[in-house]
Amino acid sequence: MLTGMKHLHSTLAIVLLIALVISIIVTLMNYLNNKPYNRKIALIGFISSHLQLLIGLIIYFVSPLGIQAFSGENMKNSLSRLYFLEHPLMMIIAIILITIGYSKAKKITDAKKANQTVLIMYTIGLILILSRIPWSTWSILA
Repeated sequence: MLTGMKHLHSTLAIVLLIALVISIIVTLMNYLNNKPYNRKIALIGFISSHLQLLIGLIIYFVSPLGIQAFSGENMKNSLSRLYFLEHPLMMIIAIILITIGYSKAKKITDAKKANQTVLIMYTIGLILILSRIPWSTWSILA
């Protein structure tokens, strides 16, 4: 089961990255062309990030590299530290920023400000996600 969940998590990561890039590009075009805020496009990035978080949390609490791995020995090993601390923490922060951006933009009546909010928060979220993907061991690349 764990292997299947890891493959699902890796595959959904591609979906998440594509969804965020599409959301950012469409929102940028709307922002630059003074078009209305497209909540459905932002919702694609929002939903895919939360789905990825759900699968990631399941893996984290089931995997031996997850919460059980907190020890001084694992903190010295950069790969172990990436898996049980850095990756989950950075992804949660990124998804919180994406959620804040989507939620704030929903309440803003000015289209330019709403587009700007989503654009900034989703871009920061994407950068954080890209910074902590375990590229060397990503099963989609192997």
